[in-house]
Amino acid sequence: MACIIICALGLGLYCSYLTPGLPERQFLLEIHKSLGMTALVLIVLRIPLRAVYGEPSWQAVPSIPVRIGAHAAHMALYALMVLMPVSGYITSAAAGRSLPWFWLFQWPNLITADRALGRLASTIHHYGAYTFFTILGLHLAAVAWHRLIKKDEVLSRMT
Repeated sequence: MACIIICALGLGLYCSYLTPGLPERQFLLEIHKSLGMTALVLIVLRIPLRAVYGEPSWQAVPSIPVRIGAHAAHMALYALMVLMPVSGYITSAAAGRSLPWFWLFQWPNLITADRALGRLASTIHHYGAYTFFTILGLHLAAVAWHRLIKKDEVLSRMT
């Protein structure tokens, strides 16, 4: 799932620098949208599983501040994993654009054309991406700190 999200984020960022209407941009945006909707389906399945089975246990219980930080980062990442594809869907749907899934089918458009809603969703999607990059960077820095500095087995908790 992490690979899907990182690829979607990277493609979205790259496409933001390409000229609108460029065929390469359209092609990459279709992949970006497909990856985003795939991530949404997976997170919708993952959240109930996490609620039922809980999170992996700690091999060595860290300090309270570390646990609070980890929990806050994970909650923010989960929120963004839902917010980003939903805001992307609304951005496209409110503009009347199609939402393909790897050229196999189109996601249904459940929203009537609404320019103001589309702009709001686009703004949320834009700033959500930068927030996602920031939290993901902090998360990866924390993983590196645990692995390289503390030399603990925090990576064993990753699912």
